[in-house]
Formats: sequence, structure tokens, C-alpha cells
Amino acid sequence: MTMASAPAVRDGFDVIPPSGTARLLAADGPSHVAHLAGFGPMPSGRGVDAVIAELDMAGIAGRGGAAFPTWRKVAAAAQSGRGGVVIGNGSEGEPLSAKDATLLHTAPHLVLDGLLLVAAALGADEIDLVTTSAQLAPVRRAIDERRDAGRIRVRETQDRFVAGEASAVVNAIERARPIPRDHAVRLTVSGVRSRPTLVLNVETLAHIALVLRFGAEWFRSLGTPDDPGTRLFTVARPDGRLVVEAAGGTPLSTVLRAGGVDPATVRAVLVGGYHGTWITADALDTPLSPGGLAAFGASPGAGILMVLPRGECGLARTAQITGYLAEQSAGQCGPCANGLPAIAEAMGRVGRRDRDTSLPRRIRELTTLVSGRGACHHPDGTARMVLSALETFEHDLRAHAVGLCQETAR
Repeated sequence: MTMASAPAVRDGFDVIPPSGTARLLAADGPSHVAHLAGFGPMPSGRGVDAVIAELDMAGIAGRGGAAFPTWRKVAAAAQSGRGGVVIGNGSEGEPLSAKDATLLHTAPHLVLDGLLLVAAALGADEIDLVTTSAQLAPVRRAIDERRDAGRIRVRETQDRFVAGEASAVVNAIERARPIPRDHAVRLTVSGVRSRPTLVLNVETLAHIALVLRFGAEWFRSLGTPDDPGTRLFTVARPDGRLVVEAAGGTPLSTVLRAGGVDPATVRAVLVGGYHGTWITADALDTPLSPGGLAAFGASPGAGILMVLPRGECGLARTAQITGYLAEQSAGQCGPCANGLPAIAEAMGRVGRRDRDTSLPRRIRELTTLVSGRGACHHPDGTARMVLSALETFEHDLRAHAVGLCQETAR
């Protein structure tokens, strides 16, 4: 499906929407001048009801990983009344991901536009953009280029896995400690200093800026009904990472090729990053959309695709990841303080080809104990990834139980 090419009039300017798959990355550079040349000026502010309606028609879901409908989050914040806080979340604690950093370095003004438009619609009296030290300079440079962005406060957070969770972002602002908190009350009701708080991923904000410029119909002219528009994917290869912008529903193999990976060299892909799901090489034509991935219990998540090349042991790689996730937890509740280290220990033994045949059963029992019981979803995501590995690499489990590894022996 092709994108509309007719100009849309915004604030007296004829603005031609970007053509082709490149939308977020369509401008010629990160400067405000390049931004205006590529996208035109920021559209006039709209009332919150009009913003919610446009986002609902566009069908945009959050790009931070949870994929919650964006219009619902904005509507929840609107119900809490005026004068709250809007936060752009650029924490990106997942070590495989590079899409938020790429966006903040190459298209920061789309993120700023989205922040300002949502804040204006909600009548927010505080606007924050939270990110790690490596992204502070381009963000501050972008803010200094424009008069309307002076209200945005740039906040630095730590570069750790759980720092990107929404309540951890709030804690980073309040207490400079980016760890999740157990929040029985939604952040849109009580977040930063008990005020209504809306936290949106920076890619989500960039898409909002385009939807409110060019409309929901334009946004839906790419992608699929259940995954309209485009999204940024980080293709994590053994030799580095590459960020690719692709339409929703693009086959996994197509995105891998765009990321410089020959599908013939792939044994499996961890879709969704360290909290994702393993998908084997015989399913690389699967559409990267919620519907396409549902059969595997997977979702696009934050758009991370970790490639496991042929000749590498999936169980050993999963053991490394599990150990990292156990170390990266906040350690403030039982599932993280006790359950994840126990899973990591057992998974490590599997990865080292321990011949104890009870280990897979033990790991499954532990994942049941931690799932749904943490202060955040870190234990749930870790358990999902581990269980996916046990299923995907089932033949390897039998080989490891007798001290062999079929894959590394090839």
C-alpha cells in the first residue's frame, strides 16, 4: 500500500508527507532546519478530545515494549484533570536496543514535537525527557535550537535494564533512583510527586508528532490493520547493531536482510529482546506484527531482534542472558531477589551441559513461582524468555543432558 502524496496544509504551509518506508528517519539531518524542511512546522495545538480521537483512528500502540494503545494512555491522563506531568521515556535500558538512541540523535525534533503537542493537549505544567548520558548532548542541542521547547526538562538516568520501566522513570525524577515501584494506583492518577503522570516512549512521541501533522489515514497507509504505520527495529548481530525502519507486518526475514543479516546464516532470533521470545530459522517469514507473532507467544515489543547464528548454542546464550537479568533486577521483592538468581543458576548449569536431567523441570517450577508476583514485570519477562528457550531448543536439552552440544559440534 502506498502512502498519500497530496500535500497537507498545516499553519499556512504546504507540507508533503514523507514517502516510502522512512518516516521517522526521513529528515536529512538532526537540526531544526532539516526537521522543518522534511516535515514542516509543528501543527497547531488541538484539544485533548481531538488528539485522543486522531490517535484512536491511527491505531498507534506504544513502542516501549508493552504495546498499550496510545490513545487510551492519553485518555486516562486526561480523566485525571489538568496540570499533570508528561514524560518522554528515552531510558532504553535494554542493552541490545539502539532505536531510541538513534532517534534522539537523528530526529530529536520529532520527539520534542510529540512531547509539546501532548503536553499542550493535557494542559500539563511539567514536561520531562528522561534519557541516559550518551543522549544528553543531542537532546539539549535540539532544545536550544527552538524557542518553544524551553519548558522541557532533560533528566539523566542510569543505564540499567529496569530503568526504562515507567515507574522507574518516575522514581528517577523523584529520587534519582531508577528502580520500579509497586504502584497499585496508575501513574496517570498518581505519579511524579503524586500528580497525574503520562509516560510515553520517545518513538511513540515521534509517531504522535507525525499523526497529528498528517492524520490517521496517512499513518495507516503503511503497515497492517493490527499493526499500522512503521516501527523502528534494532537488528542485533554478533558484530554490532543496526536500526531499521519498517512497516508493521514486514516479514522477519526482510527486516534481517535490511539489517545486514543473511537469513541463511541464522539459527534463531530472539524477538523482543531479553524479555522476548525465541523464533527458529524455519519461521523467519513470520510477519512482525502482533497477529503474526501471536502463534509463537511473541510480540514486536520494543522492536529488538537478536540474531543467534548457526553454530552457536541457544541454551548457552540464554544462560548468559538470564544471568545478566538476575544481576540487573532491583532486588526489592522476592521474585527478583531470590527467584531470578535461582533460575539463572539452574539455567547456567544447563548451558554448561550439566547432566542433571531434573534441571528443565526445576527451571519450569521456578518460572511459575516468580511469574506475576513481582513489583514490576521483570520476573515475568525473564521467565517468558527462559521458557521459550526450553521449548525452542528442546533437542539441545537432550544433547546437553549427556554432555554434548549438537550445534557447537557442527
